[in-house]
Amino acid sequence: MDIQRIVLFAGLAVVSYLMVLAWNEDYHQPVPTEQVAESSRIQADNSSVGSDSMVLPGESAQQSTATNRADEEFATPEGEQSVSSMASNNTNVTDQYITVRTDVFDLVIDRVSGNLVKSSLLAYDKTLNGNESLTLLNNTENRFYVLESGLIGQNGPDSAKNGQAPVYNTDATSYELTEGENELTVNLVHTMENGVRITKRYQFERDSYEIDVRYLIDNQSSENWQANFTGKIVRDQAPDPTSGPSMGIKAFLGLVTSSPEDPYEKFDFGDLEETRINQTVTNGWMAFLQHYFLAAWVPERDQPAQFQTTRRGPLHVMGFVYPATTVAPGETTEIGARAYVGPKIIDRLEAVAPNLDRTVDFGWLFFISLPLFIIMEWFHSLVGNWGVSIILLTVLVKAVFFKLSATSYRSMGRMRAVAPQLTRLKELYGDDRQRMSQEMMALYKKEKINPLGGCLPILVQMPVFISLYWVLFESVQLRHAPFMLWIHDLSVMDPYFILPILMGASMMLQMSLNPTPPDPMQAKIMKLMPVVFTIFFLWFPAGLVLYWLVNNILSISQQWYITRKIEAEMATKKH
Repeated sequence: MDIQRIVLFAGLAVVSYLMVLAWNEDYHQPVPTEQVAESSRIQADNSSVGSDSMVLPGESAQQSTATNRADEEFATPEGEQSVSSMASNNTNVTDQYITVRTDVFDLVIDRVSGNLVKSSLLAYDKTLNGNESLTLLNNTENRFYVLESGLIGQNGPDSAKNGQAPVYNTDATSYELTEGENELTVNLVHTMENGVRITKRYQFERDSYEIDVRYLIDNQSSENWQANFTGKIVRDQAPDPTSGPSMGIKAFLGLVTSSPEDPYEKFDFGDLEETRINQTVTNGWMAFLQHYFLAAWVPERDQPAQFQTTRRGPLHVMGFVYPATTVAPGETTEIGARAYVGPKIIDRLEAVAPNLDRTVDFGWLFFISLPLFIIMEWFHSLVGNWGVSIILLTVLVKAVFFKLSATSYRSMGRMRAVAPQLTRLKELYGDDRQRMSQEMMALYKKEKINPLGGCLPILVQMPVFISLYWVLFESVQLRHAPFMLWIHDLSVMDPYFILPILMGASMMLQMSLNPTPPDPMQAKIMKLMPVVFTIFFLWFPAGLVLYWLVNNILSISQQWYITRKIEAEMATKKH
């Protein structure tokens, strides 16, 4: 019976571990007030506070350091510097911001440098039952998170020699993807002093979170034109705005890079402080992750790109640079990359780039979590309710383990039937533990009882339980997903604790069907388990508690039937 006690403690330890993680001190670290103020001041002044230069392909760190200036961020192979694309002396630009609306986006593009400075996701509310769309990219006073792109280097308009960032002209100040249209193109045009015409083109498609960013260079000058394309994710260290309190799991907030050599490498803010990335990557991507959503840059296929990170004062700059592109006089060329700004949905991410779907992190039990999610998503396509999908998934899991559970319940039923004999053995050999254990094992062998049978149902459910926890936590589809009545969001805890209390009551009823352990300590543990589990489950996502409640109800039905059948068989043998 010592083994059985150890197994029970192990089951409790697994659930306890999830609760302990919830009190992780690093979970919701507030942003230092001075850091937010500094970030706001930088934005208000529309200037860059550089700390280290990013080295472009072909240049050494020594070359970059030798020419570093406070307002510069990039260095060309020729030793020239490129001004940060957020730095500008254009303080009197009229109609500076362009609005773009598609069926999934509400965007703002800054005509100064042509950067994407705001993105609202129309399909996702900021809060439950809210009327405001969730904003992912933003450049307000309290938050800085933008997607930059530019042409730097020898003749690039974002080069420091120009003294200021380029100002683009457009045909309109607002664009919209209308009904019947599948594509929307927004052209921003800038003509350099030497006559080179540069068109920065944003292309959007219906029902897509991908954004194609292209530069069309028309060299009408008399000399060769040369520049490097760059794409950057620039963000402050503000906490994750889409990550609410969740029991036991902390959503990753930080940079992820992917290359053929290392398909998935994560860097949180601490890593970015300690390590500067500087590596050449072909057929890779980089993305900044937060709970449920991400922003990513995907360079062109087979195009070498220098992945780098640096700091711009309190801001983290995470980007890539292409080798220089040369355009001869009278010729035109096109260069660019794709961006993804939206939810972490596996099907969509798989279509964008290899391994980008791995940003949907289902934890170390992903090989169980992923099939569970696929099955649950299929159920949802049939019934249209994620709560009902969880119930159907529970029934399916119970059916898969039906035979194993039945074997366990038969063993428990027989143990319940021989409970009087166990009590008699305790009275006879209570002072001799060794003799008592021998007699008990002999009785179990005679009656074909597995003493660990009662623990198997719980142990079998633990991997599924933890895997479903990750599915509920990581799947954006279940964010703000209602079930019925008072359950308006299956991804967060029950606001009235009704489901956890029902779950505890069902567990107590299930325990009453089990035989009373002869060991007093073990008996106390069994009585405390419903109470302990109920306390733990108070803060678990409602969807997870729903799964466990339905599983308990199904288990009670199965156990009650088998127990009554075993008791009838034992009674028949006596007569």
